[in-house]
Amino acid sequence: MKPVRLWPATILALLLAALAPATVAAQAPVDGRDYVRIEGGEPWQPLDGRIEVVEIFAYACSVCDRFEPMLKAWERSQPDDVRVTRLPATYSARDAFATAFFAAEAIGELDAVHAATFDALHRRGILARNATHAEIAAFYASLGVDRSRFAAAMQAPETARKLEAAHRFLRASGAEGTPTLVVNGKYRVLGRTLGEMLEIAEQLVELERAP
Repeated sequence: MKPVRLWPATILALLLAALAPATVAAQAPVDGRDYVRIEGGEPWQPLDGRIEVVEIFAYACSVCDRFEPMLKAWERSQPDDVRVTRLPATYSARDAFATAFFAAEAIGELDAVHAATFDALHRRGILARNATHAEIAAFYASLGVDRSRFAAAMQAPETARKLEAAHRFLRASGAEGTPTLVVNGKYRVLGRTLGEMLEIAEQLVELERAP
């Protein structure tokens, strides 16, 4: 019997096929190394068929400031089934920046103030890390936010409810600092660098998307 002759292209194809499972396995996130599974974890908002990636952040956090443009670029690269949500780290119901975040969100002004708040804290020196509710309101007014609508939103029961819910989400996630990424309320992302955090989040999104 004649030996079967394999052309170089065929050999290469066979080698790639043999290596494919190992590559997939190498990319699979590992519990305890790449992420922590959150027991009984729930998403921040109903998923409605989407995959939720929540960033727990703080405006006063300089690392969050550096992470924001990276997260924004990553968000733009995601398909429609991925929902990226910023959530302020709410350590108390009186947290001024968290209150301002939810109030701005309620009146549709979050996009107008979000990046500007980081800038005011970390580059322009307009806001202090311990800024009061009134100081933040005055700064947002300088950006064109209606002061009376914003003040009413800060006092609204819905804002208080969101502050309480954000505090519960923070505690349930086990976040030990900011920024922290949480996927579908089930996985708290680990990672030694900001880029690695996004890579792991991407892997967990794929894991949740897989049948």
